[in-house]
Amino acid sequence: MSAIDPINPLSAGAIAPDFTLPDQDGQPLCLSDLRGKKVLVYFYPKAMTPGCTTQACGLRDVNAELAALNVVVLAISPDASTRLKKFAQRDNLNFRLLSDEDHAVADAFGVWGPKKFMGKEYDGIHRLSFLIDEEGKIVHRFDKFKTSNHHQVVLDYVKG
Repeated sequence: MSAIDPINPLSAGAIAPDFTLPDQDGQPLCLSDLRGKKVLVYFYPKAMTPGCTTQACGLRDVNAELAALNVVVLAISPDASTRLKKFAQRDNLNFRLLSDEDHAVADAFGVWGPKKFMGKEYDGIHRLSFLIDEEGKIVHRFDKFKTSNHHQVVLDYVKG
């Protein structure tokens, strides 16, 4: 992350904004339909890029453990559903990838904003994750992790 940081991500204690987004198969998913389960909502910049692939594959590999702890994983990026389907198939991802093409959900969670990469400034998704409890409240924001250990940071937190 660069020195610019004008984003204002939601914090623990906030109610997670409800949303409905299409998944990799074009099927709509509504966050409120998952009440009664914990939900890990993780935002990532772009499907099929090296860092995002590392992060997704890590979560894929611990998804059964998370599911046993009543946690549903949802991945959100600004990619179109068709690209998400290729990503899911290519890497055998076992959780739903959601398309937020107009970045309205990223805006609602406060993770869309200015970024800097290789000297270029642009707007995009900041790589943050939120653990939402069974009633729809954010209980933890994950913002200190690497793509290679994100899955372990989440699993360790959920296990307590």
